[in-house]
Amino acid sequence: MSQTTPPQDETVPVAGLSYEQARDELVGLVARIESGQVPLEESMLLWERGEALAAHCQAKLDAAQATLDRATGEDAASRAADADDEPEGDAAG
Repeated sequence: MSQTTPPQDETVPVAGLSYEQARDELVGLVARIESGQVPLEESMLLWERGEALAAHCQAKLDAAQATLDRATGEDAASRAADADDEPEGDAAG
């Protein structure tokens, strides 16, 4: 029978995953999609799961950044100003 069922980890709600678990699952999903061995319909489901995983990871990173900002007394505006003052890439005038 050629019925495809998602691996066990893809049935776990994204909100219940740690950053590392979500990132690792996302890396695996990308590899499966890029392999070209997954039928289109399944690829679309994997893509949707991947979007949710990416958003979850970003939310975790944002929360960690906010925690660091509170601990150091730094805010997003001062980080943005610091980023504007840094030279870009290898541009040697």
